[in-house]
Amino acid sequence: MSYIVTGGVGFIGSCMVRTLNDAGIDDIIVVDNIAQTDKWMNLRNKKYRTYIHKTVFLERLPLLEKIEAIIHLGACSSTTERNFDYLWTNNFEFTKTLWNYCAEKQIPFIYASSAATYGDGAQGFDDRQNIERLRPLNGYGYSKQLFDLWVKRQADRFPSQYVGLKFFNVYGPNEYFKGDMASMVFHGYRQVRGNGVIKLFRSYNSNYEDGLQLRDFVYVKDVCAAMLWILEHPEVNGLFNLGTGRAQSFLELAEAVFHALDMKPNIQYIEMPIYLREKYQYYTKAEMGKLRERGYLRPFLDVEHGVMDYVQEHLSRGFEIY
Repeated sequence: MSYIVTGGVGFIGSCMVRTLNDAGIDDIIVVDNIAQTDKWMNLRNKKYRTYIHKTVFLERLPLLEKIEAIIHLGACSSTTERNFDYLWTNNFEFTKTLWNYCAEKQIPFIYASSAATYGDGAQGFDDRQNIERLRPLNGYGYSKQLFDLWVKRQADRFPSQYVGLKFFNVYGPNEYFKGDMASMVFHGYRQVRGNGVIKLFRSYNSNYEDGLQLRDFVYVKDVCAAMLWILEHPEVNGLFNLGTGRAQSFLELAEAVFHALDMKPNIQYIEMPIYLREKYQYYTKAEMGKLRERGYLRPFLDVEHGVMDYVQEHLSRGFEIY
């Protein structure tokens, strides 16, 4: 029986392939669009059956047999993407097609939603609330909300298991090829190695001092452990937050990088690009009660310990692949 991981060469997807390998699963079909990038390096230490380019995947899908589950992590995840037609096709319509396939074949379907669906957080970050009230701040977040809303309208056409996961600020190994969309831990580490300083955005909200903007930073290894647990518990269905349940500051994140390197913190504040100022989330914190009540009790690493593992086991070892 094969597992399909879309986005399986990317950041979270390749870490999920590793997590499946560590659980003894290597019959994996990896779907992605590597193109002229170095993302292929994320596959070098993985076991999988084959790689399928995303542009031909949907036409080949009906020909694939004995599928155990589809883990759909592939998407355009850029919060600054301006081509909404692309977001609609890639993030919404593509996901609908996979849902319908899984519903027809009665195959478990896990898909990536996003904390970006919560917008500025005015409605809170509770995954029990009415998602129709949410107002995302960018096209990416809205494309993810569109699918969550579409799922809500399904009357009786469901996969055997269906779980949407609202990822919060994920960081960790294998994000090395994400460019500007990589985490502040990755960029901060490179800045420290380059000139001994980490640069953070100033705050443009009077409720938050510079560096004290708060996010729920969650380590990718914890994210993948949770997804594996979900696959092992087919009775779990629905839309869930996936974060730590803590709000920690960018200052704490930057200091954790220095601590992992046994260096004294040296932090500077820089102007935020104007195009980001009106769409910037100053606070996120996942309410994790819903997933906990379903039985997932494993603790999530805080920033200090997650960054320590990331820096010492991966970044300081030449950006070692997980």
